[in-house]
Amino acid sequence: MDKGLEKNITIADVAEALGVSKTTVSRAISGKGRIGRETRERVLAYIEEHDYKPNVIAKGLAQSKTYNICVVMPGEYDVVDLPFFQECLFGIQEIAGSMEYDILLSICRKNDISSLERIIANHKVDGVILMRTFVEDEQIDFLQTKNVPFVTIGSTSANYKGVIQIDHNHKSACKELTSIILMKQMDKIALIGGNEEHVVTQSRLRGFREAYAKMGKTLDVDLMFLSQDNQVLVEKAVKEALNRQADCILCMDDAVCSRVLKTLRQQHVKVPEDVRVASFYNSMVLENNVPSITSLSFDAKELGMVACRTLLDLTEGLEVKERTLLPYEVVLKESTK
Repeated sequence: MDKGLEKNITIADVAEALGVSKTTVSRAISGKGRIGRETRERVLAYIEEHDYKPNVIAKGLAQSKTYNICVVMPGEYDVVDLPFFQECLFGIQEIAGSMEYDILLSICRKNDISSLERIIANHKVDGVILMRTFVEDEQIDFLQTKNVPFVTIGSTSANYKGVIQIDHNHKSACKELTSIILMKQMDKIALIGGNEEHVVTQSRLRGFREAYAKMGKTLDVDLMFLSQDNQVLVEKAVKEALNRQADCILCMDDAVCSRVLKTLRQQHVKVPEDVRVASFYNSMVLENNVPSITSLSFDAKELGMVACRTLLDLTEGLEVKERTLLPYEVVLKESTK
């Protein structure tokens, strides 16, 4: 018979050929349970010779694993956030696929984690990656009570201990960019920010404040506009910043920055001639803007890859770092000249 037409051999076929039980074959494959070295080597040699590849379900049963991981995306996000989540997912998939894992995607809102609860209750996954963290985080509270291995993309608030976090060094990055702007003699900086319930917003805010302290400058709280997470609020903030003669508008992220730029165009305000603009996060949304925007650049795909690799190590019982901070790049462009 043509080899290409041969049926895939099963654990039962291996057991019958070698005169051992299916349990013995399963133990040889998983490396768990009591089995003699000679028997294990005989089973593994037969498997290699006959190119046996246990299917994921059989392999999972042998090792008490599902070979699935859950990735939790927030239900509340802007369209401009999608490239970040997509790049993270590409990174997660690259590592998961190489380790023969599949991804279950769960969409959770801040006050509705029923999708995640259902996945965990049905024992569908070996671990979880949270793609957004909150100051008060119901997702983390739930996963900690269930003792499910999980990692966060993003830092957690000080309320949570022992959470494995993979993040970029947002505080240091924002401190550096703010310091550069202050050194350019732009003392009146308007800060327009996103949702204060997101931990990343708090990290960026700390970096902004620390830059002023480091430079010995006085922070003008009247030029700080936080939780400006829709176009109407951003328009009001931009108008107020211009009335107060701000030298520069510093945006918490690319979503806020795109709204700021839209507002400035509508009001016929030129960048950088009339006011300078910079963003604490770069993305494809800003890359094609004219003039080009000074920003902080982060590798979202790498973030996903490191998070997935860390989670899989965690599910194997390996020791992992509690907090991993990835590098960033300050990209100075025309908008702050």
